[in-house]
Amino acid sequence: MENRVSLGYIQRAVWEGRLPLEIVLAPSESRTFDKTDPYLIAYSRIAYLPSLLPRLRAFFSSSLIDPNSQSHDGWFEFEGVPLKWHYPVGLLFDLYAGVDPASKTAARGDESPENGSSPWRLIVHFSDWPDDLVRLDANGMVMNDAFINSVKEADFLRNGTAKGIMSLSKEDSSGLWRAVEEIDLPSFQRISSILLPPLSQPFRNVPIRIFLPLPPDSESAALKVVQSPLPPFVQASSMQSSQILTSRTSHATQAQTIGSVLHALLPNLFPSRRTPVLAKPVLHGAVIPMSAPIEEVVRSSAYGDGWAYLVVRMMG
Repeated sequence: MENRVSLGYIQRAVWEGRLPLEIVLAPSESRTFDKTDPYLIAYSRIAYLPSLLPRLRAFFSSSLIDPNSQSHDGWFEFEGVPLKWHYPVGLLFDLYAGVDPASKTAARGDESPENGSSPWRLIVHFSDWPDDLVRLDANGMVMNDAFINSVKEADFLRNGTAKGIMSLSKEDSSGLWRAVEEIDLPSFQRISSILLPPLSQPFRNVPIRIFLPLPPDSESAALKVVQSPLPPFVQASSMQSSQILTSRTSHATQAQTIGSVLHALLPNLFPSRRTPVLAKPVLHGAVIPMSAPIEEVVRSSAYGDGWAYLVVRMMG
């Protein structure tokens, strides 16, 4: 019971986390160039940027050079990089904002403007859609489908089958996405409890994706992502990295941790399983302890699609 309570407390903190955003209209699309007032909001870390587009289109409507542009024509840019709309905004911030995730305030998700954090400044466009981004649609189905597909992937890893998400009623399937859009944790918990194995039943594999930093001289905006089947328990005896990731049966097992996963997958960046030496793992703006069991991390701190997105941040 104590474990259930602590995991629930962390999940509530994750869902309450906010980021201060300052969104400006692209000067090339504004009648007043760079004189347009910015749109300011404390936005949920687990939410997605396209959900803001109707409000932004209405806010900037009087300034748009092209009055025929629609909400679903909108896309976001940070320092010249088009942002992938199918990633939650908290992940995008951890990937691109470059702030040091060291404070306890940030770890509690308390990143609102009134707490002294500088807003993350983004540019919104309503024309010249980037070639490498899938276009959105007027009814929001592209966004909904991308989210549900990600949920299916996580469900398959957790259970070895996607029957859980596939057997959801149409109401619950759409309700899962709506709960994330509206930051409605009780509704989300009701539906996601159908998909999650009980605490007494370990995941088959733990849905984690690891995002690597790009080299400083990289000319590519592509993100490097590492993913592998990760069982929640491994043999307690000394093993090779490849064995650690795939072992399922043993008379003596131990919980697989963030540190053991990073050491196995990225030994050059994480030579130690216990102590960050060259890099540190970041989730929801906070450094994750290397000793944290991976299943507990996902149960308490996954994004709405069921995935824990770890961002590797170089130290020093």
